[in-house]
Formats: sequence, C-alpha cells, structure tokens
Amino acid sequence: MQKVQKTYTPEFKREAVRLAQTSGKPIAQVARELGISDTSIHQWRKELTEHSSQAFPGPRVAQRDDSKQASDRRKHVDKRVETLQ
Repeated sequence: MQKVQKTYTPEFKREAVRLAQTSGKPIAQVARELGISDTSIHQWRKELTEHSSQAFPGPRVAQRDDSKQASDRRKHVDKRVETLQ
C-alpha cells in the first residue's frame, strides 16, 4: 500500500508556526487541531528560522515547471497544426 504524502501551502505552514508560537498552547495540541503532526510544525519552524523569507519555495517552483510544460506542449501542438495545413 502506497502512502500519499500531503502537501501544504507556504501560507498554511507559516500560519501553523505562528499559531504554535503565539497561541500559548503546546505544539502537539496545535498540531492536532490542524490535523498535522507536531514534527511538521517543528520542521517548518526550523526552516523559517534558518531561511526566513526563502522558506517553503516548493509550490511556486512546481507551478513554474507546470506552466513551462504547458507552454512547451502548446508550441508543439502549434507546430503540428502548421505542418498539417
């Protein structure tokens, strides 16, 4: 059975860390309320501390890749249409 890894937006990660730091609740409780592991919050907090504004670049990179792939596919289709005309 394959385990599906959940992905979270950078905004969600930042908000989870903010809640853990400012709510006065234990990290484990904040994590349960958000439906995530406390380990995730610890990792995200570490990444924010080490990389600040550069933390969590994942989805933006993926969107650029998807956009480029779509653009490449469009160009390929356009060329094929030209050759058929």
